[in-house]
Amino acid sequence: MDASAVTGMSGAAVALLQIMLINVVLSGDNAVVIALACRRLTPRHQKIAFIWGSVGVVVLMVALTGIVSYLLSLPYIEMAGSAMLVWIGVKLLMGEDEAGDGKVEQKSTLGAAIRTIIIADMIMSLDNVLAMAGAAHGHLWMLIVGLFITVPVILFGSALLMKLMERFPVLVMVGAALIGWVAGEMVVSDPAIKQWVDVNAAILHSISPIFGAAFVIATGKILERVNSRRRETAAAAS
Repeated sequence: MDASAVTGMSGAAVALLQIMLINVVLSGDNAVVIALACRRLTPRHQKIAFIWGSVGVVVLMVALTGIVSYLLSLPYIEMAGSAMLVWIGVKLLMGEDEAGDGKVEQKSTLGAAIRTIIIADMIMSLDNVLAMAGAAHGHLWMLIVGLFITVPVILFGSALLMKLMERFPVLVMVGAALIGWVAGEMVVSDPAIKQWVDVNAAILHSISPIFGAAFVIATGKILERVNSRRRETAAAAS
């Protein structure tokens, strides 16, 4: 094997390692979303949601690699993503009605968890895709391999977080607050207002994430209480 081939292989290995490290380091919030979305599922359905949700995210991230820089340059895209994240954070915090024992309810809950994982993780991973695409230097196969290799690490982290959430319920609130925090950051980073914010109200870069986290927690808790009272009223009436 000649020197150029060895150099090429070592360069590819370094790039692949960079992609994997970037994905692991930047995917902490993705693991939180997966854990929150799956915590109410049965163990069997948790595994299914883990796998299909993660595969869906990887496929979409690879598909969006070519246009993600263009998407992030469009005005109001990040604002729309922020609004979706706030709603997802609120829904995850307030919880769903207890799933029934029937197959229809189980499948519905599983499908909702997979959709939540894919949508929320894609929104939160737009910047990650840019960083990983840069490390791949235009080699799409490196991005695909790097993503699939790091998926098990993220899934392991998600499973560990779920166990911790079961033992320490306050972590559910922390996870929802993280989603609100990211949503707050996205609002002030939108191209439609970023330049104005940078020049006239730079403090919003600090205030907006805090407000986003507080809003998700407050709204989720209020709606959770309303739903709880509604269920208690319905149970008493029946």
